[in-house]
Amino acid sequence: MQHASKIFLIGFMGSGKSTAGRRLASYLKWSFVDLDEKIENTEGMKIPAIFSQKGESLFREMESKALRELQPESHVVISTGGGTPCFSNNMEFMLESGLTIYLKMTPSSLKRRLVRSSEGRPLLKDIDRRDLEGFIAAKLAEREKWYSRAEIITDGLNTDLSYLLSLIKKRIIQ
Repeated sequence: MQHASKIFLIGFMGSGKSTAGRRLASYLKWSFVDLDEKIENTEGMKIPAIFSQKGESLFREMESKALRELQPESHVVISTGGGTPCFSNNMEFMLESGLTIYLKMTPSSLKRRLVRSSEGRPLLKDIDRRDLEGFIAAKLAEREKWYSRAEIITDGLNTDLSYLLSLIKKRIIQ
């Protein structure tokens, strides 16, 4: 058993990281941080505006910096962006700093969730709805090598919070 005072939720956009994170934090009586919201508050602009005005590369630098700023925090559940684990050795940082949980979903399930919000998501804004599932499948395949390194891998479509909490409690000492 390890002592972990941080839980990092990872997975593709739309996998429910923020929703599950808020619920987990509430149950554990821990604080909750949505990494995208942290970046938006720091920069004073929304993620799509950061992508369009400053570019993805600068956004990824901001994301990595924001993640590392959470190092001193304890008893916190952190919802990361979909690409967070894939850049700047962020996955290694999260594995060393806390417990990582991958909310895994299929491309078709993700498409059903994302089709309604693709305009607000920088990587999807120019993707035609007919091409969305193929794009998601390709991007998910690229990212799987990082996502699959998580210590807990669970179904993001029907996240069973009580089951997830039992897995967490087996891995951390509060």
